[in-house]
Amino acid sequence: MQDGAEEIKEILEEDIWGSIKEFLNLGIHLGQGEKSINLTIGLLLLLTLAIIAAKFIMKWLRHLITRKMEQEDKQKFTSIFKFINYVVYLIAVFVTLGVAGVDITLVITASAALFVGLGLALQELFKDILGGIFIIIDKSLQVGDIVEVDGKVGKVFEIKLRTTRAITRDDKVLILPNHKFISDIVYNYTQNHRTTREKVSVGVAYGSDVQLVTKILEQVATEQKQILKNPKPFVLFDDFGDSALLFSVHFFTNDSFRDPRIKSEMRYKINARFKENNIGIPFPQRDVHIIQQKT
Repeated sequence: MQDGAEEIKEILEEDIWGSIKEFLNLGIHLGQGEKSINLTIGLLLLLTLAIIAAKFIMKWLRHLITRKMEQEDKQKFTSIFKFINYVVYLIAVFVTLGVAGVDITLVITASAALFVGLGLALQELFKDILGGIFIIIDKSLQVGDIVEVDGKVGKVFEIKLRTTRAITRDDKVLILPNHKFISDIVYNYTQNHRTTREKVSVGVAYGSDVQLVTKILEQVATEQKQILKNPKPFVLFDDFGDSALLFSVHFFTNDSFRDPRIKSEMRYKINARFKENNIGIPFPQRDVHIIQQKT
């Protein structure tokens, strides 16, 4: 029995395992000693297994990070994890080449200048991607928000990992790099609530009945359909201007995106009411003195 067990062990070690080792050692063998390069089937299999394992680990990490996110936000992380996968694959290839005996230091040194240049070129891209990640995680910007960036107002209709798209008031698509939302001052009209306070300013001639002016402005604001009844509109006597008494009517609306059209309609009505009540809207006047010098 003991002799039989030894024979089986010898067959397994020498014949079967020996054949497997010979098969795994098949490949390219260059040089001898420390400078030898051995690129074998076993090494390639190890590389394949490492890539498959890395792929499953990245998939698990992606699920762990995005499990509480909405489906739309999850899809935005696809490109990031693809990029990370490529980096992991590249590292696995370098490690495999190092194990095979290839001096990867020369490869890395030769590529250093290329990596530096590539990093500088992709600097803005990485800033945009980081901005997109922050926007998705902290919900500082959402679809439907009305924002003002660099004096341009738009309603957000799409948030991607690198850019955010908004439609402007004149129906033009505004493409905003995401880094602007973390580095620049951005006004979000609807982040905390959907209503905003707006105003229309007007000047009337000196000597006008200020109480009547106030009453007309309040009536116009109250009758305007897009203006909220609560909070109530109100009028402020802003200042004594150079050539006019300055007033402003303040109101609240839940349609900030159409704000210019609302204000335009109100100005039409204010102008008509002022004409009906003989209230003038002055224009700046200047006295020009011409002095003729005697020669």
